Amino acid sequence: MKTRNFSFLIVAFTASLCGAAPIEEHVQGRLLIQPREGARESDVVNAMARVGARREKVLDRINVHILQVPERAIDQVSDTLMKTGLFTYVEPDFVAHAGAISVTPNDPDYPSQWHLKSINAPTAWGITTGSSSVTIAVVDSGVDSTHPDLTSKLVAGWNFVNNTANTADDYGHGTAVAGTAAAATNNGIGIAGVSWNAMIMPLLVLDSTGSATYSNVASAIQYAADHGVRIINVSLGGTGVSSTLQSAINYAWNKGSVVFAAAMNNSSSTPYYPAACTYVVAVSATEPAGTLASFSDFGSYIDLAAPGDNILTTMQGGGYGTWYGTSFAAPIAASVGALALSVKPGMSASALVSLLENNADPLGGYTGWNQYFGYGQVDAYKAVAAAGSTVTDTTPPSVSITSPASGAAVSGIIQVQGTATDNVGVTAIQFYADGTVLSSATSSPFAFSWNTANYANGSHTLQVTASDAAGNVGTASLALTVNNSTIKSTTPPTISILNPVSGGNIAGNVNNVTISASATESAAVSQVSFYVDGSLKCTDTVSPYTCAWNTKKASVGAHTIKATAWDSSGNSASAMETVYKQ
Repeated sequence: MKTRNFSFLIVAFTASLCGAAPIEEHVQGRLLIQPREGARESDVVNAMARVGARREKVLDRINVHILQVPERAIDQVSDTLMKTGLFTYVEPDFVAHAGAISVTPNDPDYPSQWHLKSINAPTAWGITTGSSSVTIAVVDSGVDSTHPDLTSKLVAGWNFVNNTANTADDYGHGTAVAGTAAAATNNGIGIAGVSWNAMIMPLLVLDSTGSATYSNVASAIQYAADHGVRIINVSLGGTGVSSTLQSAINYAWNKGSVVFAAAMNNSSSTPYYPAACTYVVAVSATEPAGTLASFSDFGSYIDLAAPGDNILTTMQGGGYGTWYGTSFAAPIAASVGALALSVKPGMSASALVSLLENNADPLGGYTGWNQYFGYGQVDAYKAVAAAGSTVTDTTPPSVSITSPASGAAVSGIIQVQGTATDNVGVTAIQFYADGTVLSSATSSPFAFSWNTANYANGSHTLQVTASDAAGNVGTASLALTVNNSTIKSTTPPTISILNPVSGGNIAGNVNNVTISASATESAAVSQVSFYVDGSLKCTDTVSPYTCAWNTKKASVGAHTIKATAWDSSGNSASAMETVYKQ
């Protein structure tokens, strides 16, 4: 049976190891170590005992010890042993082959799954078949937990429609999406999934009519991120631009999660959301011949492509059937990401997306990015091979707050200043007050403006975190006392947008545009927020007030920019203009 399924519209609430060796294919739980010259045997034995390692054998002539450790702790054990200074190296017992291996699972319907060979999955499986420590959240209509190819693959999720733990699929779409990504494989029945061992977290947002609210989708994305899920698939979309969706995606991204979304199926360049949101991997659909599927959407927001026609997968009720739509291209791309994470779990969200883009296969005669295939069709083998060949950075950034001093008494608007350094480079700096993130930056030294008038008099905690590209995080914090008077201003700020010029054009080949604004007030401006087409893009607290607008996913035509300034008394004023993307 062939079911034509065009990803669903969302109805919105509002209108509109040598210390860090790459984890390539290796013998599970086995490490090879070489004590440094002069290291005492008793110290070596004690170091191994402290990490729970068991010595199985010693290669005497080269002084290499073969250890057995728990596989899930292999990274931590390696790092701990190297930090003792007792060893010249610590590494997994890697596996070599005569050449690239192509693995063929014994699932009887595997030969009918053309898409798996198209993305080089069988060769990727020669390196890894995935890990049960990697979970794919399926934000959809639930999953049939009784299906023989899915029953062993599920972890607890949530039903956001009925607010219960019952995630049974009463529509069928989520079951098909889940099987595409991670059906039980090499089990002698049914089909094969892309990531054999990945688990599936069903997050039910689509009701029995195939509709979902943006608020439920945002809640599901947040839920997945809060439960440590790194891969989130959303095979649905709506045309309404939403700051709520973007906020949820930003939240997930900052926690290391990547959202993959269907581009939708209207043969159009009209942006759909969440696919067109910033930080989302938007996936278009391809045919067996490597062409864009006739139904697939395209446009400036496309990041990757994946097979999306005649996808044989699991069906609600225990059977199998073929579906098509970008709803199935998205989980194929997502599960390639899951395979890459199983090889290198320490990758940051940005590193994972870059890896998938840099190792995609160009299609249609294009080189580099294009609006139909993005950076190309995902290639599972290239992705996992690249993941295994990259050295892991495990050193967190160093953060220091130089002003104000710890224990200081403060009032009004103060500047929180300091530095953040890293052995490779700092990618993001975030400022928190009492555990809530207030602002961010990307370079050091940093300076954040904090309006103490918004906080009760008394003790408060400030914190600054810095992240690097590998996902390592460094932190500095201090406690101080707020002591403010209660006099408030009633005069709103004065604000104007300086760049881009109202009515001006933005070149189509420019990915980033800096929006800048001037804001003044008799007391002090506490923050300026920037919106594009009603969606919050960023907030700045230090003059000159700027925002980097990634126009890659902005459609051609008119866009409205708004800048809103607040002062320390809560007064606000806004400026608006229209610009045009060519």
